Amino acid sequence: MKNISISFPGVKALSNVDFQTAAGTAHALIGANGAGKSTLMKILAGAYTHYEGEIWMEGREVHIRSPKEAKDYGIQVVYQEVDTALIPSLTVGENIMLDRMVHDMKGKWLVRWNELHKEAQTVMERMNIGIPSRKAVKELTLAEKQMVLIARAVSRQCRILVLDEPTAPLSHSETEQLFMLVRKLKEEGVSVIFISHRLPELYEICDEITIMRDGQHIITDQIVNLEQGSVVEHMLGTKMEQQFPKTEKSVGEVVFEARGIVDPGKVNHVDLQIRKGEIVGLAGLVGAGKTELCRALFGASATATGDILLNGRKLRLSSPHAAVQQGIALVPEERRREGVFVEEAVSANLTATVLSRFTAWGSWLSSSKEKQAAQEMIDSLGIKTPNEKARVRNLSGGNQQKVAIGKWLLADADVYIFDEPTKGVDVGAKRDIFKLVHELAERGKCVLYATSELSEIIGITDRVYVMYDGAVIQELETSSTDEEEILLYCTGGGLT
Repeated sequence: MKNISISFPGVKALSNVDFQTAAGTAHALIGANGAGKSTLMKILAGAYTHYEGEIWMEGREVHIRSPKEAKDYGIQVVYQEVDTALIPSLTVGENIMLDRMVHDMKGKWLVRWNELHKEAQTVMERMNIGIPSRKAVKELTLAEKQMVLIARAVSRQCRILVLDEPTAPLSHSETEQLFMLVRKLKEEGVSVIFISHRLPELYEICDEITIMRDGQHIITDQIVNLEQGSVVEHMLGTKMEQQFPKTEKSVGEVVFEARGIVDPGKVNHVDLQIRKGEIVGLAGLVGAGKTELCRALFGASATATGDILLNGRKLRLSSPHAAVQQGIALVPEERRREGVFVEEAVSANLTATVLSRFTAWGSWLSSSKEKQAAQEMIDSLGIKTPNEKARVRNLSGGNQQKVAIGKWLLADADVYIFDEPTKGVDVGAKRDIFKLVHELAERGKCVLYATSELSEIIGITDRVYVMYDGAVIQELETSSTDEEEILLYCTGGGLT
């Protein structure tokens, strides 16, 4: 890709960017949120057509102006937000073979369903994916959906495979399985472009690295030639600051308490407490039940039972709306599907939970007051957006996450539940989120911080509950433990 530039209303996303990769290699493409890496790959995938510059493959210029043209050249992309790319009502096999059904069946009237599922099953067996081809996608876990998307990508002739944050929803064993596939694809001559904010993974799987910043190409080199600290400095343009904030705060009495929380098949009799001004970690590997517990505490599971108390008063959480009304906020793991309205403006998202503040007589919305509140939150959180009217879908992942958090800051809840808040977020935005979480605790709020990133548990929490197989199996004081001990319990070790 040569001299690639592209602009959107109010912002120049890419400026004369060069990028190249070779067959049979894994190439890391990284940068802070908003650096332009996803935009560059969307141009390669034919999603954006109004760009300037040239794309060359094997010594000749190609013209890619649609996703179909990109796929015809063997360019496949697996995007980070898996739920927007799959059809939940269809089976696994139908989703894997979807491109084939759409593009290769013109003029044909019959689908040979047995052959379709047999071929899909063959693709998955090649990848060591143990998912039945006839199972509905809506019944899959997030990690399983990710593997189905990758299976779809490699089911056709694939010369360039772009993986955008592919390991974010995967467990350690699933990540290893993915890396085995990447190595196999490299042996077959496929070029794999790997977008990730997890630097240790890049060093494990990638041969080369390209770093972008503010829509420009910064450096390309063999990854072994750059230390991780140097990579971060290239990403941010400055020396890396202390990642986790060091602040003094006082912890008070128990404010939030959950007793005997059960959600059949998901959460098994969980008890927990959070004190005023305390950040409590909820640690566990993918599939441990963290997300399911967070949803139960937010009134988002119709099958969950148990008692939830706030300031000693038992709450009736029949729905998320009831939870919000009683002072509980949830920043969900799947921000695009559950945390923001992607087609709405930044201002509409930030003020969604407190619209009554900006309305008169119950129906008239004061746009000037809404705009002022939104702009103050944009400035406070450092949300990178052309203006408050920009659609959330056009923001980077880290800035979308800040919007998802910002709407609850305006709501001023008593209990804040964060479910994997830094998934798919760069080191700079992570530091901003950590600071926000600490500021909430300093204001006396209760914070439940659920994550599979053990370094974050150690760096930000006061106390931690460890989940395994849907149950809390250990409670630890963060200052008296380390990542190794937490990981031991996360994997079911140390149980008697």
